[in-house]
Amino acid sequence: MIKNITITLLLCLSFVFINDARADTITTNGRTILLNDSVYTIKGICYHPVPKGSDKRSFSNLSEDLSLMVEAGINTIRVYSPIHDKAVLDEIQEAGLKVIIGLGYNQGGDSDIFSGTFIDYINRYKNHDAILFWELGNEYNYHPEWFEGDINNWYTALNNAADLIHQQDPLHPVATAHGDLPDSLALATCPDIDIWGMNVYRWDNPETIFPEWEAVSSKPMYLSEAGADSYMTISKNTYEKGENQLAQADATVNILGAIFRNQDICSGVTLFAFVDELWKAGNNNVQDTGGWAPNSSGVPYDGAPNEEYWGIVNIDRNKKKVFSVVKEKYTNLPVSK
Repeated sequence: MIKNITITLLLCLSFVFINDARADTITTNGRTILLNDSVYTIKGICYHPVPKGSDKRSFSNLSEDLSLMVEAGINTIRVYSPIHDKAVLDEIQEAGLKVIIGLGYNQGGDSDIFSGTFIDYINRYKNHDAILFWELGNEYNYHPEWFEGDINNWYTALNNAADLIHQQDPLHPVATAHGDLPDSLALATCPDIDIWGMNVYRWDNPETIFPEWEAVSSKPMYLSEAGADSYMTISKNTYEKGENQLAQADATVNILGAIFRNQDICSGVTLFAFVDELWKAGNNNVQDTGGWAPNSSGVPYDGAPNEEYWGIVNIDRNKKKVFSVVKEKYTNLPVSK
């Protein structure tokens, strides 16, 4: 009996070591992100697929979505909350894409920092080759009211969580998605953050963020959100009021051009967003205007972020004009391996 137990334990340990050996290693070196020691440029998209008529994320359309992403040259998906279905991660991996897994502070005990359950999720999936890195929070710096009015409470929790992840998972860096440029308090309080994502809306040219970051940090950064919507609330800059896919496409040409001219500082972008999100404002069955987000008056070209019009495809997966822009920009960059 003892011999059989010993053999079983050895087999189990061997299985663990094999899984560890098979996992990709994601590291950072200076300002760069490395996948198995090769520079990885994020040609990404933010992905929160909610079907028409619902307000809940669903991966029921994943196969078609991944096909469109591959066509567009996308190599990275950014999600705002954990993917609990291993089959979804498997399909993303099989399509050749990586995923940035977002983990929140207080999500009712669902893999969140407040309850400590985030580390259970990480330990469960840290050997999955779909994972690029872990990302804690999404522009929480705009919401000190979530942390007893003191944003330092968030930064302390953020750094503690990053430290714990480092102890448990040596294969992946830890990032956060900050609203625009992090200030000195954020940087000083969070030395264990390896990669700084930044949600940046500076009209159609985010280029000023890169020298600002270079002046305050030597760590990697990427734009965790950038882009434009396809609705004009007013007529401006030759763009007509109403749904205007040309305005979105033209702005995205400029935004992606600025990002990829600065690859010495910026490791890429997860463009916001893959699909129009009909759940953001009004009736979930129809596309409504409005639903504006905080600190986003820099959205081209009307300064109004119409939250249901940000997709590179619409809710029926028809390609918008911006799709061809993304495809041209992403496919003409060197492929990250």
